[in-house]
This record gives sequence, C-alpha cells and structure tokens, in this order.
Amino acid sequence: MAKITKEEERQQNVAEAVSKTEQFFKKYSNLIYGCVIAVLVIALIVIAYNRFILQPKKAQAADQMAQAERWFEAGEYELSLTGDDNSLGFDDIISQYGSKAGQAVYLYAGIAKYRTGAFEEALALLKKYNGSDPILLGKAQACIGDTYVELGDLNNAVVWFEKAAKTTDNLFAAGYLIKAGIASEELGNNAKALELYKKVKDLYPNAPEAMEIDKYITRIEIAE
Repeated sequence: MAKITKEEERQQNVAEAVSKTEQFFKKYSNLIYGCVIAVLVIALIVIAYNRFILQPKKAQAADQMAQAERWFEAGEYELSLTGDDNSLGFDDIISQYGSKAGQAVYLYAGIAKYRTGAFEEALALLKKYNGSDPILLGKAQACIGDTYVELGDLNNAVVWFEKAAKTTDNLFAAGYLIKAGIASEELGNNAKALELYKKVKDLYPNAPEAMEIDKYITRIEIAE
C-alpha cells in the first residue's frame, strides 16, 4: 500500500472539512436562511423607524423647543413650562416627545420648575439631564444643590455642589465650592467649610468668587 504524503493528507483533511461544511449547510439551510431574513427584516424596520418616525419627531420637537427656549431666556418660566395656544411648553414637549427633544429639555424644564418653586419636580427633571457638555452638566448639578437647599436638605446640597465643581473643574467650580462651604457652615461643619474655601483659594485663585474668599476663611478661623 502506497504511503500517503503529507500534502495528500492535508488535501484529504481539507476535502473532509469542506464536505462536513456542505453537509451542515444542507441540514440547516432553512434555519440559516430564516435567521438571515430575520436580521434583514429587523434592520429594515430599524431604518424605517429612524427615517419615518424618529427623525420627524425630533424635528417637530426642535421646532417646539425654539419658542419654549425664547420664553425661558426672557424669564417667562411659567409660560416656558405651560406654553400657549400656538406653541407647546416644556411640560408638553417632554410628555409628547421625551428625550427625542434632546437632553436640553430636562435642563430647561428643571431650572424653570426651580424658578417657579416646584422643587420636587425640578429635582426629578434635573436628575434626568445627562448632557455631554461639562459646563451645562455642572450647572444642572449645581441647580440640584440649590433645590436641596430650598427643601432644607443641606447634606444633599453639599454633595451636589461638590459634584458640580468636580464636573466643571474650571472657574465656575469656585462658585459651586463656596455654595457647598456655606451649606456646610449652616450644618455646623466648619472644618468642612474651611476645607472647601481653601480649595477655592488654592485651585481657582482667578475666579471672581475667589476675590473675597479670604473673608470666608477668616470668618471661620476667628470663630474657632
């Protein structure tokens, strides 16, 4: 019997593998084709939804947001929330479009709720905001801190003011840290307040708020 060479053995193995593959496809061809068709159908549904439903809704929401934002900028906070006979306010925009209106709707609506004294609603909306801009995100977090101050929850206020300062980590952070320091003083935690004020002096000496930071520091040091 002639000895099989390595090349012949390799070719034989390849042939067997091809044969097994062909047998597999023959056996499960219906299942494979069904899965492929299902994937294609799902892809087409996603594309159609995005083109004919999602994108038009986003466009509609953007149109409605424009007027609500103008009211907000004018200080007409109640009107920016409720709208009028011609344009929706943030409340209805969120109800009808949700996040399709963009993350900004939660920030605008949350601040407007805060300005009109609806503090619990303000918290819920501001905590939904998750924008990518650190300045705006820090502003939302600081507004959450302000809202907790209004609700008398100073411990949570300090947490959110510090979070806002960490998020922005720029000159805006000084103001947030001072707010955290003042809340800490109200809680009787002068050591924490002093730590926060000194952080402003060390990290953000060029911030407008830092011009009077020595006044805050001296007040605590004298008290102690």
